[in-house]
Amino acid sequence: MSFLQSIFLGIVQGLTEFLPVSSSGHLAIMQNIFKIDTGSSILYDVLLHFGTLIVVFYLYRKEIGRLILEFFGMVRDLFDNLKIRRENRNSSEPRPLHRIIKNNYRKFVVLILISTIPTGIMGYLGRKLIADAADTLLVPGICLLITGVILLLSDRTKNNHKIPQDVSWREAVIIGIAQGFATLPGLSRSGTTITACLLCGFERSFAVKYSFILSIPAILGAAVLELKDIGSEVITPSLAGSYISGMIAAAVVGYICIRTMIRLIRNKKLHYFAYYCFAAGLFAIVGHFFLT
Repeated sequence: MSFLQSIFLGIVQGLTEFLPVSSSGHLAIMQNIFKIDTGSSILYDVLLHFGTLIVVFYLYRKEIGRLILEFFGMVRDLFDNLKIRRENRNSSEPRPLHRIIKNNYRKFVVLILISTIPTGIMGYLGRKLIADAADTLLVPGICLLITGVILLLSDRTKNNHKIPQDVSWREAVIIGIAQGFATLPGLSRSGTTITACLLCGFERSFAVKYSFILSIPAILGAAVLELKDIGSEVITPSLAGSYISGMIAAAVVGYICIRTMIRLIRNKKLHYFAYYCFAAGLFAIVGHFFLT
């Protein structure tokens, strides 16, 4: 893979990771059409996703910082409660236990953890299917058509007002399952999870925030599973430079796109991307029969 090809795929990743048109589907289509050989590099895939993760961390840095603090606060309170329970056994005046989920941020943390569980299970069990699906144009094409339908549905959902304290554990599981299906190339992760959030009654800006923050453990988890295979790759200095350039391109373009995506969700303008997904999906399906 050349330097320019790496940057090109980085731009594709940045454009499609946050815009609801499926980054995995577009990368699969571009690699199949233009015959770009990444050498099945695990490191390159990880770096591309790391580039877009940087954008999420930067844009939601205050919220993520607070979520991390509250997570450790919950862990501390859990251990304190264990200590209090032991002390209360031999005490005539038992102390009250700490309330673990006592604010919206702590509820948000638990919701993200719950949503991550079905995503992780589905991604791990289906990893062979996902890899095979990316080697053809047919599956990404069909999934892009499904993404178009999902996006039309999202624009037609009414405005709701649920924030973390109003969201049920069952709804968190549903969103996690939706994200699990979106590991298929061509199904937009952001489009699928945002639509699932909206159908569950989330307030629109919270749906976007939930979707993008939910991507963090999913992408990090996938990267950790792939790390064991990185050591077998032979990386030359020029190849490393190409990989890093692709990561930077993904981050820069991704930042522009995530800001655009937030405005589009608020204004119910995702139907434009739905039409694009229909066109891209049909193009990929036709290409499958002509190029194979």
